[in-house]
Amino acid sequence: MIRGGRLTIPTDLDMIEETLALKEELDADAIRDCDGTLMPNELLECGAKVYATYYTTRKDNEWAKNNPEEVQQEYLITDRYTAKADTLEIKLMHGFHTQQLKVNELDDPKEWWEVIDRTTGEIVPTTDWEYDTHTGCVTLQSKKYHEYTVSFLAFLIWDPVHMYNFITNDWKDAPHQCTFDVRQPKTQQYVKEKLRKFCEENPHIDVIRFTTFFHQFTLTFDDQKREKYVEWFGYSASVSPYILKQFEKWAGYKFRPEFIVDQGYHNSIFRIPSKEFKDFIEFQQIEVSKLAKELVDIVHSYGKEAMMFLGDHWIGTEPFGKYFANIGLDSVVGSVGNGVTMRMISDIKGVKYTEGRFLPYFFPDVFTEGGDPIKEANENWLQARRAMLRSPLDRIGYGGYLKLATEWPNFIDTIKNVISEFRQIHEYTDGTKSYTAPFKVAILNSWGNIRRWMSNQVHHAIWYREIYSYVGVIECLSGMPIDVEFINFDDIRHGIDPSIKVIINAGTTGTSWTGGENWIDEEIVTKIREFVDFGGGFIGVGEPTAYQHQGRYFQLSDVMGVDKEVGFTLSHDKYNSLNTNHFILEDIEEAIDFGEGMSSVYAQGDHYQVLAMDQKYCQLVTNQYGKGRSVYFAGLPYSPQNCRLLLRAIYFAASEEEAMKKYFVTNMNTEIAAFEKVNKVVIINNSVNDVNTELYVEGKLYNSYNLKAMEMKWIDL
Repeated sequence: MIRGGRLTIPTDLDMIEETLALKEELDADAIRDCDGTLMPNELLECGAKVYATYYTTRKDNEWAKNNPEEVQQEYLITDRYTAKADTLEIKLMHGFHTQQLKVNELDDPKEWWEVIDRTTGEIVPTTDWEYDTHTGCVTLQSKKYHEYTVSFLAFLIWDPVHMYNFITNDWKDAPHQCTFDVRQPKTQQYVKEKLRKFCEENPHIDVIRFTTFFHQFTLTFDDQKREKYVEWFGYSASVSPYILKQFEKWAGYKFRPEFIVDQGYHNSIFRIPSKEFKDFIEFQQIEVSKLAKELVDIVHSYGKEAMMFLGDHWIGTEPFGKYFANIGLDSVVGSVGNGVTMRMISDIKGVKYTEGRFLPYFFPDVFTEGGDPIKEANENWLQARRAMLRSPLDRIGYGGYLKLATEWPNFIDTIKNVISEFRQIHEYTDGTKSYTAPFKVAILNSWGNIRRWMSNQVHHAIWYREIYSYVGVIECLSGMPIDVEFINFDDIRHGIDPSIKVIINAGTTGTSWTGGENWIDEEIVTKIREFVDFGGGFIGVGEPTAYQHQGRYFQLSDVMGVDKEVGFTLSHDKYNSLNTNHFILEDIEEAIDFGEGMSSVYAQGDHYQVLAMDQKYCQLVTNQYGKGRSVYFAGLPYSPQNCRLLLRAIYFAASEEEAMKKYFVTNMNTEIAAFEKVNKVVIINNSVNDVNTELYVEGKLYNSYNLKAMEMKWIDL
């Protein structure tokens, strides 16, 4: 019999009986409140562990109002304005929502702001501009037809996540929750005392669910309450004169607004990080982990558990950074959007257990006419399940308004199946790890392990046309029988780990994911060439190793057997021909989806084979380089077929084709995970159709199975 538990459900004041009934029906062992809901006193002794959503930075407008200098701050940058005279006036808050943000007029603008001539890149001297508090404008001495920006500090007078929830749910009466900066001495002391008081007054609360700690990821709204820019990894809102003075002492140099606003890019994760930005992230990790530990210690002193939500104010915690384990958390919970975001949570070390909040969130944007929460729940589970078999979460849960979920026909039956299969994974595998290939695969980019399972994403599983062709690579990998490392270019300089057999570089040119100028570093290119020459594998997707230099666009074009036409070699004829007879394509039945693809890539050299073409240009190419191999993809969105394609490409690049069928299923809509210590394998059907598949064990046909739509079938070997 499959044991229950491992499940957290939401509740609210008007859902007491319904919560108790659902707790019994789903065998949930924990209940929680959410943003916009409250925990009923009647449920505090219901036999379930009780989570309290706890905010360190908001839900106390009185404190924020009485301490305006300790409200959280963010660096903003104006739009670019062209001067047509000798002076130029720039209104700072144009395009920003004034209910969310307010110009910091308490600290000296000349010390903390920056006016930049964007035509030349020069800083405009502070003697050449003035700020008028009455008009909210900066007036500067300008050069005609030069562009200018102003970077300035603003107070976050409405918490961005509360603002998002307020708008999404069309709340009318709820007051705007202001933020305060826990890093500031006075607020820091106040927050610690407030936490102690909360723990004392709530003896029935078992888990303090910090949402999160101190600094909100970048979420800025425009003057029409639309999202202006969102950077889930962004540090723009983790600044204040107090913090920056500390940074200057630590780093030994003066902080510039440009280190944060970054020409208006706000240090998007797609940007190759500057030394200064990496320094700032390092400093923030040290300080945030230190202070977060103090709060966690307070929670532990009252016999309660401390949980961190990987969202909202998570900036500075960096769960794959060097300092995260120092915090001493009991657990981490995060939103599961797909396999990648699940691995982002389940791979975290330094906690006792991990928990995933599954979709859909019980909000009216999904549970509404035209919405399909059942479809969303099934799609969410299909992608998360395959990753769960590789690195399982310890717990799962749901959030939002329970009333919406219980009133939606058949929705509870849908999540019952999710919960049942999740529990089966734990029951049948008995804590053992699934089989993985006898080699590792490394994702090479500018961030490496600190952005583990975060590659090519804007934020949390949101689809973008520009990235889905690359996110597909790590989404496929999240559920493969492959141990994946995330490495940066410094890791290459220090030497490639011998356990790594295949290196993958995927993304668009000039981004952090491909590497930019790193590819004209002699040490980088020679070490990777040597790695492949002696039997390693290299897989490139999109514009790998791209940087125009010395007559080449792909700097490892010799390794990959391809380069890209950028207009400089149109006079050079290209003679590429198709040959689809290859190991990689053996069980690929349908036309390959390369997503947005990559135009103008052509094969060159003496040892390539073109497996797919778009007219005269190449989409899939293999190449032999010394004892090693490479594979080039024009793009690789997530799909069951592309997962199979990448799996074959990895084994081919590693020169380990025979090892692929140690545990293998023939139908590309199915995947297998083997748990050797308990003598079980599980086959999952990743499609919504019934399928037949053959199982191979140790390279030999073992049996054939029929699987129903979305079925998970356990087999004793």
